[in-house]
Amino acid sequence: MLLNEKNAVIYGGGGAIGGAVARAFAREGARVFLAGRHLEPLEKVARDIRANGGLAESALLDATNGQAVDDHANDVAATAGSLDISMNVIQHGDVQGKPMVDMYVEDYLRPVSTAVQTMFLTSRAAARHMMQQRSGVILAFGGSGNPSPGLWLGGLITAFEAMEAMRRQLAVELGPHGIRVVTLRSGGIPESLPPDMEGRQDVANSIVDATLLRRAATLEEVGNAAAFAASDKAGSMTAATLNISAGALMDR
Repeated sequence: MLLNEKNAVIYGGGGAIGGAVARAFAREGARVFLAGRHLEPLEKVARDIRANGGLAESALLDATNGQAVDDHANDVAATAGSLDISMNVIQHGDVQGKPMVDMYVEDYLRPVSTAVQTMFLTSRAAARHMMQQRSGVILAFGGSGNPSPGLWLGGLITAFEAMEAMRRQLAVELGPHGIRVVTLRSGGIPESLPPDMEGRQDVANSIVDATLLRRAATLEEVGNAAAFAASDKAGSMTAATLNISAGALMDR
């Protein structure tokens, strides 16, 4: 198995993306620590993992609270013996569906400040343990790319670009300590869209229409790609992006 005896923390592990990644990590042998602000979604994912023979634990956590993040990372490392993988896929509170000229500045900036804050805090907490181990992987997730006409994403693209800048800086600083930092780039995952989202089918169609393969990545494919990126099979991959956009995002 790709991640046998690895310990992984997934912030936002109760969501669609986080849950898919957690299940894939567990299938590949990792012990998964799910963290988020709502216990029931976390426990649902954990129950699924345990039912299939995997190891999963849940914890209530606000990933924008530095002390809480540090305490949780310390507990994971003390309990499991190491912290090998960290991935943050919490929601950023973005407002979509409005052109920028009709937005409040607070709504535009919220996902940017949240993304930067939480990525900084969770990456810092993980890196402090990984530096002692001389190994580890920090994964980011985003859809950084050119905005599409008619698809109003508010501050989301700006947030993704900020996270990419942080990923490059982290990779440079942490590389000498044996720590890899990789981003999974997606042009959107239709399965992850909220069922009650206004215009959900139109958004899903726009995601598919932007691809070269005429289909978007599935949640299972996201999980599989994350498991590969976190594994020793990708041991030479850092300061890099793994493009899982089905061609929607051209490599730069």
